[in-house]
Amino acid sequence: MRRHDAKSSDKPDGHAPAAADEYELEAHLIERAKMDPQAFSDLYERYVDRIYAYVYYRTGDPRDAEDLTARVFYRALAHLPEFNQTGAPFVAWLYRIAHNLVANWHRDKTRHPELPLDLWQPAPHQEGAPHAQAERAETESNLLEAIRALPWDRQQLLLLKFVDGLSNLEIGKILGRSEGAIKSLYHRTLLTLREELAKRGILEWE
Repeated sequence: MRRHDAKSSDKPDGHAPAAADEYELEAHLIERAKMDPQAFSDLYERYVDRIYAYVYYRTGDPRDAEDLTARVFYRALAHLPEFNQTGAPFVAWLYRIAHNLVANWHRDKTRHPELPLDLWQPAPHQEGAPHAQAERAETESNLLEAIRALPWDRQQLLLLKFVDGLSNLEIGKILGRSEGAIKSLYHRTLLTLREELAKRGILEWE
């Protein structure tokens, strides 16, 4: 399966003309694929990298990620006639399918979901004294541990927002919650992280 870095430029914005054109193009591709399943390959090429990245970040296994990604698109093709362009965006629909398949994968494997540490690792700092770099590394390590201690749904929320760059509305479509519920969950998650980091002496809790 061909893979490249995930792209975020193909999400419809609704404000910029270029984004509107992209949305119209996507709608055309969907309608064409509904009439001719072989035309689904255009949608596959458009989103396979993003879906693979989403699945890999949540499994940590390239082989399982490839298998699950293939199953996402097989299921999407099978249910494409049911997809309604006026509902959730097509990419959010794909993410929702991927989310359900990954959840089933974890249940079948009877393992506790665990995010790869390097997913959250920032780029290496090139400047600053060794002492300052050591302090930053300790802070980052504590942040990673705090994130991995969060409930699974909150880890998913942070991944979808900061790694996949999705909006609260899109995240809600994937997790099956309202936009308001996602906004509230995000706020509570940040408070939990801040409180945990304060306990570790990384932040001052007021």
